[in-house]
Amino acid sequence: MTLEISQAFVDAILEQSRVEYPDECCGVILGPAGSSKALRHKPMINAAHSPTFYEFDPKDLLALYREADDNDEEIVVIYHSHTETEAYPSRTDIAYAGEPGAHYVLVSTRKEIAPATEFRSFRIVDGVVTEEPVTISG
Repeated sequence: MTLEISQAFVDAILEQSRVEYPDECCGVILGPAGSSKALRHKPMINAAHSPTFYEFDPKDLLALYREADDNDEEIVVIYHSHTETEAYPSRTDIAYAGEPGAHYVLVSTRKEIAPATEFRSFRIVDGVVTEEPVTISG
């Protein structure tokens, strides 16, 4: 499967990762239920406020699911940044991956690659990580 995402969303995620550095940033992109189209970006607050871990606040997550349900949307992309490691799911990321239909996007802002940034997408299903191609549209 391929993640199709707009350059505007890529830019927004990368900007959020830079602004929230040294903490990991996080958020989602929603789309119409059943479509797999990434259409609405929703940055979230990293409730852990950590450079090595991210988590959505349970109240924010509940509000997100209610909002998505009210709008007949689903989570298409779940993203976060890695501040000092490559853009690849950690053991913790894999353990917490609970949306088998979602694209898990990771960006890396580690200093060794600055100002370049890694932007990668994965599927995580039953603990199995599969990298997928990313197509970025204008």
